[in-house]
Order: sequence, then C-alpha cells, then structure tokens
Amino acid sequence: MSNTTDRSRSAAYRFIVGTLRPFFMAITKRDWFGAENLPAEGGYVVCTNHYSHLDPLIFGHFMVDQGQSPRFLGKVEVFDVPIVGALLRSADQIPVYRESGQAATAYRAAVAAVEHGKAVAIYPEGTLTRDPGLWPMKGKTGAARVALQTRCPVIPVANWGAQAVLPPYAKFPKFLPRKTMHIRVGAPVDLSDLYDRPLNHEVLATATERIMTAITRELEIIRGEQAPAQRWDPRRHNQPIIGNPTKEAS
Repeated sequence: MSNTTDRSRSAAYRFIVGTLRPFFMAITKRDWFGAENLPAEGGYVVCTNHYSHLDPLIFGHFMVDQGQSPRFLGKVEVFDVPIVGALLRSADQIPVYRESGQAATAYRAAVAAVEHGKAVAIYPEGTLTRDPGLWPMKGKTGAARVALQTRCPVIPVANWGAQAVLPPYAKFPKFLPRKTMHIRVGAPVDLSDLYDRPLNHEVLATATERIMTAITRELEIIRGEQAPAQRWDPRRHNQPIIGNPTKEAS
C-alpha cells in the first residue's frame, strides 16, 4: 500500500469512508491492478472514465484502500442535496458548476489542492459517456489545464463493472449476485514536452487526448476488446453536453 499524499482526512471524510467501505466490501468483488503507479507523495491529478453513477464510489473505494485521500471534482447538483452536500463540502470535495461562468472556481480549487500535496480526481469526460459501447468519449480540457499549470503527475485509471450494478441513468441498482469491479492504473501520462508551451487550445487538446488515450488503453485490457477507432463526440451527434441524452431527445 502506498502512503497517502494527504493525511488530513476530516471527520466528514472519515465518516463517509467508514460508512461506505464496509458496504462495498460486502456487495462487490474486486479485481485491482497497477496501484504501484499511484504517487507515494506530492500532489497529482488522477483521471478515470465515467459510465455509471456508481463508478465514482467504486473508484473512491479503490483509492482509499490504497492509502490515498482523493479530492473529487463533482457536479454541483450533488452538493445541493441536503445532508449529502454538507458532508461532501466538509470532506473537502470540490463542486463543479458545469457549463457556467463559475466553472473557473473548481479549476482554481483543484490547482490549490494539487499544490498542497493532494490527489485530485477529475473525470475528463465531464459526464457519463454517450458512447453506445460505454467507451471513453472525447474529453474536456480541465484535467489537462490543472496538470500543465502545476506540472504534476497525471495518472490514468480505467474502471469497469459498475454498469452491471447500475447502468447509465438507471434508477435502481442490482447488487446481487455480487459483481466484480475492475480497476487498472496506468503509468503517468507524459506531458513534459508541453510544459513550456502556451496553454492554448491546441496544447490543451493534445494533452487531453493523451489522457483519454491512456485511460482507453487500460480499459481495452480490462474488457479484452478494442475501442472504436474514433472517439465519440456528443456535439457531432447533436447530443446535450450534460444530462440524460435519451431523456433530452424524447
């Protein structure tokens, strides 16, 4: 087990872990690989794919069990839920105001967290993938921007299995029979050649694509199949950037 990069877990953080971890230990089986690629010290950005509303909890379970104390960037709607939102804020998690002028607030908070030696978990896709096969889709540039500004390690992680419990936008989970949750951590994404270049669209797009490619490569190994040659782009398919695309279309 690697040492946590941030040992300051608040009471709320410890409460969340103490409540959820025994539950997931009981209702899931685990296939975890590559934890040695997580930095033992110092701030960093960790990026994973997003295909189920359950997968952040599965990913969080993995990170905590590796001795890490990640700070998640999560949509502000979750932080607005009574009690849950208060716990998340007390646990030093970071709300994201998606597709709004307040999005920069989360970016500054993420940079500050990395600079203070924390692991910051960012979902580059920004929402559940729209890819019909649940492969990672085109990413947003937030994770790349934080990584390039701080020059911290970027760790790609693929996770798979949560869709068997809670498919995208499903309302009711099916915990039994117990499903296996797969996590595979890849080597840090090399962005060093981009450090001294201006943070323009081209540089951010290049860094983002490298991150998405690294995540997808690990997911291909888990799934034992090849991802589509072209990454899914919601805009090209006239899909909403956030929210349930099926509901919006209907």
